[in-house]
Amino acid sequence: MTLPLLTEWLPPNSDPDRPQVILSTVSADGGADARTVLLTEFDDDGLYFHTDSRSRKVRDIAANPAVAMTFLWPNFTRQLVVQGVASIAPAFEQLAAFEARSPYLKQLAWLNSAEFAQLPLGERVAQWAAFPMAEHPDPPSTWIGFIVRPTRLTFWESNPDAASRREEHRLVDGAWSVSYLAG
Repeated sequence: MTLPLLTEWLPPNSDPDRPQVILSTVSADGGADARTVLLTEFDDDGLYFHTDSRSRKVRDIAANPAVAMTFLWPNFTRQLVVQGVASIAPAFEQLAAFEARSPYLKQLAWLNSAEFAQLPLGERVAQWAAFPMAEHPDPPSTWIGFIVRPTRLTFWESNPDAASRREEHRLVDGAWSVSYLAG
């Protein structure tokens, strides 16, 4: 799956500064939704993100696994839109992704709940500071990862000297086809 342009545009998985991506889903009743997630990694199989299994995005994916991921670069110089199908990532990948997280993101995985969010700021700060992270080296039971297997990738790049254009890669019968579209 890894197209040369994808590996050129996205930072390597070893880069600790992971890109933020807008994940778009469709709910069981047909409503569209979007939110920002971190791209954990990507490989020949697809693009990965991790979240809390109790989230609305997980319910949306269970109802309709078709998703879109939108990456924006600073100053709107580039945009990448990935359309594909999301499925639960393998357990070994989910564990490795948790282990690679920063201490803040590991603690967030443990405390990220509707109950915690409803607390007043002072209580959230106090509970955050008091949380015994050393006692929680493994991911919580609510930790889940997804892989998005692309079916279409659209690369858009601005050009101050000419009209921009989109380079679209579509998966057709197991092979990638390329077409160019107006910007």
